Amino acid sequence: MRDEQPNDSAQTSDGDDVAIRVRGLVNRFGAQTVHENLDLDVRRGEILGVVGGSGTGKSVLMRSILGLRPPQNGSIEVLGADALSRDVEERRHIERNTGVLFQDGALFSSLTVGENVQVPLKEHHPDLRDSLRYELALLKVKLAGLPADALDKLPAQLSGGMRKRAGLARALALDPPLLFLDEPTAGLDPIGAAAFDRLIRTLQEALGLTVFLITHDLDTLYAICDRIAVLADKQVIAVAPVAEIERIDHPWIQDYFHGPRGRAARDARADGPGAD
Repeated sequence: MRDEQPNDSAQTSDGDDVAIRVRGLVNRFGAQTVHENLDLDVRRGEILGVVGGSGTGKSVLMRSILGLRPPQNGSIEVLGADALSRDVEERRHIERNTGVLFQDGALFSSLTVGENVQVPLKEHHPDLRDSLRYELALLKVKLAGLPADALDKLPAQLSGGMRKRAGLARALALDPPLLFLDEPTAGLDPIGAAAFDRLIRTLQEALGLTVFLITHDLDTLYAICDRIAVLADKQVIAVAPVAEIERIDHPWIQDYFHGPRGRAARDARADGPGAD
């Protein structure tokens, strides 16, 4: 393997293989600039892991792409639609084709799991029969790895890992081709986190999903991410497979990927199934 750094231009590409295209993004909070002329492409069918230190704006970037936090400047295209447009049809196109799992699951506490999963179905397909919505919710709950009896439980009756799977079931309710995950393994024990990683990879391969995944979990980066996008210095400084990212001579990257936890995650990956 050649010992070279990925060129910063590698974070952009052309053609129909791009699911998300961000150009010149600027996000400010008062006098604080979080992103300055940030560019990023997310390829169709990949799991892109998004990493960066505290304050680099990983969640801000995701919220901007989703249209939840308008930036001060720049352009964002999601599945061919302008994510910053005020056009109702363009917004609905993006909403119908994206699923989001927020870090805390963001479930409605007064609704059962089944009712939570049915929320986007009711919003975007109000003419569906109640019985069909119930069957679809049951299907998504099973797809997320939950037992059928979880459908009638309240979020408070579930473990943390089960709540995340319930949130994932809701994110998948509309069969979206694009999935956003914000720290999906945060708060899970190592066994639960590894199981969730395997679930995401299985779903991505089976459903052909494009996954935008914010994480601090090095095990997740090594186990399931096709490429890593690194946020630092108010921009995406590199996008590449993890083996190339490791070689970049940047202080944060070196500390993050070559510290004790990074070495442990790398060794675990090398010793895992499929290792040479």
